[in-house]
Amino acid sequence: MKLRRDVFQAIADPTRRTIISMVAVSAMTPSAIAENFDYSRQTISKHIQILTECELLEQEQKGREIYYQLNPKGMKQIADFIEPFRKMWDERFNNLETIMKKHQSKLK
Repeated sequence: MKLRRDVFQAIADPTRRTIISMVAVSAMTPSAIAENFDYSRQTISKHIQILTECELLEQEQKGREIYYQLNPKGMKQIADFIEPFRKMWDERFNNLETIMKKHQSKLK
């Protein structure tokens, strides 16, 4: 049985987060991605493999080149995890804004 890599372990690595940010802007070949790092091409290929296994990246063959791009569906698991925290912080900031407005009106 092959275990699927955990998406959160994948994004824990700063190099992989950088790769995700890069391909979110534009699809890139492994060589183009590797040019942005001081690591060997093999090291970058391993990072790309992990991101692909976690379904955070998709690959598309164009002629002889393979291009990697962000897979928005793969990012959904991360977004779903973060959403409750975003709502909590939105509420806290809204409450703080209300308190600050009340305080400012008392000072006038």
